[in-house]
Amino acid sequence: MDLFPATFETERLRYERLDESMGAFELYEYTSTDEFAEVARFISAGQHHTPKETADYLAESAERWDEGSRANWAMYPAGDEDRADEFAGVASLIPLWDRRTARFGVWLREPFWGRGYSGERADALVALTFDRLDLELVGAGCVAGNENSKRAIEKYVDHWGGTYEGLLRNWLTLDGEPRDLHRWSISHEEYAAADATVELTVDE
Repeated sequence: MDLFPATFETERLRYERLDESMGAFELYEYTSTDEFAEVARFISAGQHHTPKETADYLAESAERWDEGSRANWAMYPAGDEDRADEFAGVASLIPLWDRRTARFGVWLREPFWGRGYSGERADALVALTFDRLDLELVGAGCVAGNENSKRAIEKYVDHWGGTYEGLLRNWLTLDGEPRDLHRWSISHEEYAAADATVELTVDE
């Protein structure tokens, strides 16, 4: 069994290992757009200006998957969802093994905003973190000013009984500028105590 599941499903979404699901030219159609550039202002990635950048990103994604330091999945609406089987974005899980912690990442294409997909993805990754990877903590964060992500994180952290830890000043650098970061966490104990379940089907 691989460390990360190559494919899995939640109630409305299908997840596939990114570097095996998409080629460089296919993904470049999305990562080269102005829409992605707008999203990238708030994440540790930048707009791709050549297919080579996308190919390098996919190669790095494959390398980190194989070494167990990051999992990137392409997300697709499933079943009867509007625009089913269309690429909706990328979900990431980053284990920090020495800290017994996992961090998450996500970007969604604008046509898929407002559907609750980010929260559905987060619940699945919380379950994978604790039930599969046997880690002790989920650390969630977003750059100050990213109100959409802030609301989404607050919702799923509250769902699992987690904690807002505060605003970390000048915590990371984006585009050469220091940025403040809102930080939350969910412990394994909080996850276990929550009166909640995750609809998650893993294909091995």
